[in-house]
Amino acid sequence: MQRGVLLLAGPTASGKTALAIRLAQEFDAEIVSADSRQVYAGMEIGTAAPTAAQRALAAHHLVGFLDPRERYSAARFVADAMHAIEDIHGRGKRAIVAGGTGFYMRALSGDVVLAPQYDQGVRDRLAREAQIHDTAFLYEWLSVRAPDRAAEMKVADRYRVLRALEVELAAPRALHRTEVLRTLGTLHLPILKLFLAPNESELQQRIEARTDAMLVSRLLEEAERIGLDAAAASAVGYPHALAYLTGWCTHAELRALLVRSTRRYAKRQYTWFRSESNMQWISPEDAHQQISTLARERLHWL
Repeated sequence: MQRGVLLLAGPTASGKTALAIRLAQEFDAEIVSADSRQVYAGMEIGTAAPTAAQRALAAHHLVGFLDPRERYSAARFVADAMHAIEDIHGRGKRAIVAGGTGFYMRALSGDVVLAPQYDQGVRDRLAREAQIHDTAFLYEWLSVRAPDRAAEMKVADRYRVLRALEVELAAPRALHRTEVLRTLGTLHLPILKLFLAPNESELQQRIEARTDAMLVSRLLEEAERIGLDAAAASAVGYPHALAYLTGWCTHAELRALLVRSTRRYAKRQYTWFRSESNMQWISPEDAHQQISTLARERLHWL
C-alpha cells in the first residue's frame, strides 16, 4: 500500500472535519488533527472539535487528550503526529492530517527546523525576562535573532513570541544533539497538501452559524470552567465568553465579538496558507470528488 499522507488544511468553519471524515471512510484512513486548540480536553464546543458521533465514523488522533493548563508546542505536535501516522501505517491504513494551524502543518512537512526538545534553562531565563519586559520588547528581541520567524506572527502574540525565542535560543545547543526530529520530510513520505477555500460570503455564513450553535451549547460553561489562567484560555472565543460572564458585554455584543474574532482568525489562516509551498487550493464545490481524484493520482490511493 502507498504510504503517502494527505494534508487537508483550511480556515476555521470551512468544513474540514466533515470532508476529512468522508475521505477517511472512502480510503480506509484515520485522521490526525493539526489544530493547536483541539488537543485540549473539555473544550469541544469552543474549538469545534469532532463530536463523539463524528469520531465514531472515523478514528481521530490528537484530539482532547491534553489538560488545558498544559503548554503544547509545534515540536511536540510533530513528535505526536509522526507517532500516530506511523501507527496508522503500521496497521495497514492511510493517514489524513486535517486542521487549520499552519505552523503545525509546515513543521510536520519538515519545512521548518524545530528544537527537538525543551531546554529548561532557556525556558527559565525567558520566564524571568517576561516578568521584566513587555511583549513588544520580546518581539524586537526575536526580530533580531530570527527576523523571518518574527515576521510570521503578531507583535502582541506573547505566547508564540516566547515559544519562538525559546526555540531560537535553544537551537545552538540542539545542533550538538544527536536526536533528530522525525517529520514527513525526513522519512521522504509522499505528501499531498490541499487547502479548502470557501469564498468570503460562504465562510461568513458558516462562521455565523457556528457561533450561534456554540452559544446555545456549552461554550459559556467551558469558558467558566477553564478560566483565564489556563494555557488554552487564549483560544478564540474564550476571553469573550468570560467577558460576558463578568458583565462586560451583552449577549448580542458577545455574538458580534465572536463572529468578528473568528473572521479575523480565518483571514490570518488564509494569509498563512497563501505562502505555503506546494499547497493546492480546492473549492468547496465538489471538493470531495476533487480531492478523491487527486489522492488517487498523486498518492496512488486506490
